[in-house]
Amino acid sequence: MFNRNRSVQQMAAIVSISLVAGCSLLGEESSDDAGPIVVGTTSAPSTLDPAAAWDGSWELFRNIYQTLLSYPTGATTPQADAAECVFTDSTNRTYKCVLREGLTFSNGDKLDAKAVKYSIDRIRAINASTGPNGLLGTLESVQANGEREVVFRLNKADATFPFVLATPGMAIVDPDDYPAKSLRKDDGIVGSGPYRLQSYEEGKQAVLVRNDNYKGFAERKNDAVTIRYFQDSGKMVKALRARDIDITYQGLAADDIIDLGRKGGDNEGLQLIEAAGSNINYLVFNPKDPWSNKLAVRRAIAQVVDRAAIAHKVYKDTVDPLYSMVPAGLTGHTTGFFDSFGDPDAKKARQILKDAGINETVPLTFWYTSDRYGSDTALEFKELKSQLEASGLFAVTLKNRPWNSYVLGYQKGEYPVFGRGWAPDFPDADNFIAPFVGDQNALGTPYPAREITQVLLPRSREVSDRANVAKDFEEAQQILVRDARLLPLWQGKQYIASSEDVSGGERALDPSTIMMVWELSRKTSW
Repeated sequence: MFNRNRSVQQMAAIVSISLVAGCSLLGEESSDDAGPIVVGTTSAPSTLDPAAAWDGSWELFRNIYQTLLSYPTGATTPQADAAECVFTDSTNRTYKCVLREGLTFSNGDKLDAKAVKYSIDRIRAINASTGPNGLLGTLESVQANGEREVVFRLNKADATFPFVLATPGMAIVDPDDYPAKSLRKDDGIVGSGPYRLQSYEEGKQAVLVRNDNYKGFAERKNDAVTIRYFQDSGKMVKALRARDIDITYQGLAADDIIDLGRKGGDNEGLQLIEAAGSNINYLVFNPKDPWSNKLAVRRAIAQVVDRAAIAHKVYKDTVDPLYSMVPAGLTGHTTGFFDSFGDPDAKKARQILKDAGINETVPLTFWYTSDRYGSDTALEFKELKSQLEASGLFAVTLKNRPWNSYVLGYQKGEYPVFGRGWAPDFPDADNFIAPFVGDQNALGTPYPAREITQVLLPRSREVSDRANVAKDFEEAQQILVRDARLLPLWQGKQYIASSEDVSGGERALDPSTIMMVWELSRKTSW
């Protein structure tokens, strides 16, 4: 999503630092007379087909495809985009959407109720292992009534369903350009969003231009945006300082963030914006592995890992230690792992293993992706290895793969322990628990957790007022702590660095911290 780094209630910038002495961050805005605004990111899409993407590809999708609902600037609940939608019953099981009049795709084809039904049915029919079908677990059927009405019937109450429809995974596609039962293979996109894709070079750049057929809430403050993909933070920052790009989004390494915070020198004419974030990083333990399958091993690791050291030594305090899967700022957040394990303690970890009859050194292989979550990921895993081996209890081997093959590996259950980052599909505690549990989840490692999947989540989804579901999520997190199948490590912040003549960076993040590039513009005066 540019890499889905994702508290949501505070998504506006909380700190804005100008690196140009005496300059305001405000100014008159203009169109891009100087050419397209160029955005840099270290997270390239894994696919251009929405049916195959439940990842950072969504960040491109948000700007090119359209969804029934979305998030206008400042909104934290889904609002109308392609349609006005509402539950028509008191049980949260029938959801009706009425499309805007005269909608078309970027190629001029009609966007009607049948196209919406086709798009959703297609996701389910293809059921790609890397796709968003997992978000549609409560959907029973989709019905198209005439040209503009779509009715979704759910198999159980689900107050989060509007949030699901607002994710870029539910993008509306043109039936004439996307096969019903297979993925589109070329590098083209036909959508109905604010921009159309003029050209695409995999791993290099995406060129976006205004979609003149667009009808939706977005007020575009530019006519064109080019997104450039980088392999690491250093090269991206170098391009920013050389004015080859105008703004960075996702993937800034901690050292680069600290360096960009210094005034003068190479930073002349740049600005750094810090925003609250809800993205998390965590470890996943594979029950197919003979060592990771042992509860005592998982609990011993939880007892040894020093999150504060990772946050400080690796990320220079640009992230915060995290002790639950639900990040701070969301209803239902707890500190369960700290409450249960306290500070890192090798002696307690040794006792946990001893009580389980494990007296030998535990061998484990930790996997991470080499090109997805930023340049600091390798350093993070070296720190984890150092911490675990310093306890004298573990022997850790580190391995990595590029994201595209990494995903396939964990979906096949190949990794004993592996790292993942998660940015919410939508701003609700449900989305930090539901995707990771169940026999078929987003991690490729079955985790039945029946009390969560059959009692707590269904009960919470009957409640439309999400402030009233904290108890269910707190109970769910206690189960996660008990099982230690997932180990939260840290919660991120969002950093955007840009040229001082680019405005809108602080407004451009939706509640999942996906960049809405239509908010970016150039300033004409100070």
